Amino acid sequence: MAAKHLNHYLDEIRSRGNPGLADSIAKTASEVGDRHLKNFSFLSHEIGLLFGNVQSGKTAQLFGIICEAADLGFSVFVLLTTDNILLQQQTLERVQRDLSDFCICGENDSTLFKENNLRKPAIIVLKKNSRVLRLWANTFLSTGFLRGNPLFIVDDEADASSLNTKVNSGGQSSINKYLEAIKSSASSSLYLQVTGTPQALFLQTSASGWHPMFAYSFRPGAGYLGGEFFFPSEGKPECIEFIDELDHPEKDAVLRHLAVSAQILGTGGKVCNCVFHPSVRQNVHQKFANLISSELAALRALSRDELALRLKPVYDELKPAKSEKLSFDVMLGGVSALLQPGGVKVLVLNGKYDVESSEYASGCNFAVGGNTLGRGVTFPSLQTIFYTRSSKNPQADTMWQHSRMFGYDRDPGLMKVYIEKRLYKIFSELNAANKSIESQIESGLKNIKIYYSKDIRPTRRNVIDQSEVATVIGGTNYYPYDPDNDSIETISELLKPFSDTEPYYQVSLRLIREILTHIIPSPDFRLKAFQSVIDALLSNNPGEQAILLVHRNRNVAQGTGALVSSNDWAVGGQFRDRTVLTMYQVTGTKGWHGKPLWVPNIKLPDGVVYYDVADS
Repeated sequence: MAAKHLNHYLDEIRSRGNPGLADSIAKTASEVGDRHLKNFSFLSHEIGLLFGNVQSGKTAQLFGIICEAADLGFSVFVLLTTDNILLQQQTLERVQRDLSDFCICGENDSTLFKENNLRKPAIIVLKKNSRVLRLWANTFLSTGFLRGNPLFIVDDEADASSLNTKVNSGGQSSINKYLEAIKSSASSSLYLQVTGTPQALFLQTSASGWHPMFAYSFRPGAGYLGGEFFFPSEGKPECIEFIDELDHPEKDAVLRHLAVSAQILGTGGKVCNCVFHPSVRQNVHQKFANLISSELAALRALSRDELALRLKPVYDELKPAKSEKLSFDVMLGGVSALLQPGGVKVLVLNGKYDVESSEYASGCNFAVGGNTLGRGVTFPSLQTIFYTRSSKNPQADTMWQHSRMFGYDRDPGLMKVYIEKRLYKIFSELNAANKSIESQIESGLKNIKIYYSKDIRPTRRNVIDQSEVATVIGGTNYYPYDPDNDSIETISELLKPFSDTEPYYQVSLRLIREILTHIIPSPDFRLKAFQSVIDALLSNNPGEQAILLVHRNRNVAQGTGALVSSNDWAVGGQFRDRTVLTMYQVTGTKGWHGKPLWVPNIKLPDGVVYYDVADS
């Protein structure tokens, strides 16, 4: 079958000078097509997930998947955006530019959709708004097209507003209800969730109808600066500046951005942006905007020699990777020119002020805001970030969406992020968790495990069914009250190399996984959860090590405590970053169904909370 639509789209991408991106899109589309689209059942309603990091090119990838699906016979596509008029319009314009061989409909184009009569595959671009979704649910029902054609729904930022926010009160939120109505208007459907923060999606139950049945993770293309660049697991990168260690961090950030802007604009660049994200409070935004303006005025008042003295240490630090470094005199002239009236824009972006993206599409700009600087907004050539937004209970998905510094068009040698040490640590933990999700998906695991340190929540509580989601606490010993083994002989054989006299053994975590497969689950011992946590750890590091303690012929009574002796408890407690499994063979003379048994006691790595969906 000729890949008519996909080839047309890839040609468009290549014509813009992005052959690497085109190759990445082709790979994603082909793999998703082979794994999940070619054998699609016309009797089912399926949920899938496309996972990619923040600002890593998810829109381009999902366009490729739409084209592949059209080439495989899907005729009706709904592309959902957040409830933002500007974003919906921008997405519609992008679809019109990139997918011109489709029948493209906005939210008011129901007549066009009907008149097209599926002669061309149709894409309807809708914002997630109750009125709009209700209108199109009725349109789909009235046409009858979807009784014999599958519906392909692509939900961009699917974790943002699509889920049922009334799940814990027994109700259904309006947007969730109408999305369900759109799915139900078709005899079969494929609903592709797209996001860089899938925590809330993986914590849905299968009964909810919103838990992904499959997931695909794509790797960003060359030139992308993401979590590993800014927040690696080890070491502090040069681009990170701890605010705690600076006397005047705001002033430093202003001068730094002027210097970087002079470098970029002076070597042919069109724009250079700086973002200040200090708080959600509008009065704080204005305070920082005033502070930036005051510092610009103070720099403007300096003599050329005084400005040169301030600028020289900043100049010496710059290591542009995408352009030839300007001479100091030329950069000084560039900074002086930016300091002239009208040379710099200071923009406040929040609910009080409406700023078009064209305002920061060219020149040297400082943008200040809070929630508006999160999900969906993109700043071209964002080179300087000042981030101090704090929360007593950081929420992983919301905070990760604040990573506006991620992207393709940044110069790595000119990046600078001003951040507090505490917040940097949290972002590093979020990056590690995202890497774990990515590795689990790539390993083909069905039960993706979400886990964070105890100080971080995965997502907002109102979209998770609290009765169906439990937690497994790292550092806590878990054991079954009423255990059983499928084969005590098999367990005995696995444990044969390990003596009772040794205090502990270092073993492969894979061995721990194998031992646990022979334990029969019981209601008080979340065996499936422990196994999926171990699978998650192994997907990150197949060579992960664990600690094993073995003791035989324990003549202890059932129900007399945790079974683990105080000495063994202390031994296991030494290994805070390892999984510890203690295996006691009880004689069975005092309970235990009257037979010898192996009783497990497991402790997962400390300081981490693992979230477990009951039916996953």
